[in-house]
Amino acid sequence: MAGNKTSRRERIKKGIRKSLTGTAERPRLSVFRSNKGIYAQIIDDEAGKTLASASSGSKDFAASGTKIEQSKAVGKLVAEKAVAAGISKVVFDRNGYLYHGRVKSLAEGAREGGLDF
Repeated sequence: MAGNKTSRRERIKKGIRKSLTGTAERPRLSVFRSNKGIYAQIIDDEAGKTLASASSGSKDFAASGTKIEQSKAVGKLVAEKAVAAGISKVVFDRNGYLYHGRVKSLAEGAREGGLDF
């Protein structure tokens, strides 16, 4: 069996990462969620650089409400930063989390903000 939730997520994450990489033309939108916040980064794996990032704890984040509403706002914020950096297409990396709840909300916010995936 999987053991605990963290080891299960890490196992799923390794399987996803085998076939998912970010390039300069289509970087990777990686999501991390904790109990208190949610974080999103747009990463070019070939160069090893983070091109844009946003989190619910950053200074330029001003949304309030439920965690799902905050996740949607983080998605919009990272999309705005990506569009400003000239990025419109990304590969979505759910990082081993289920595509449900806060992760899904962040993805919808990023799509509304102008990212294509």
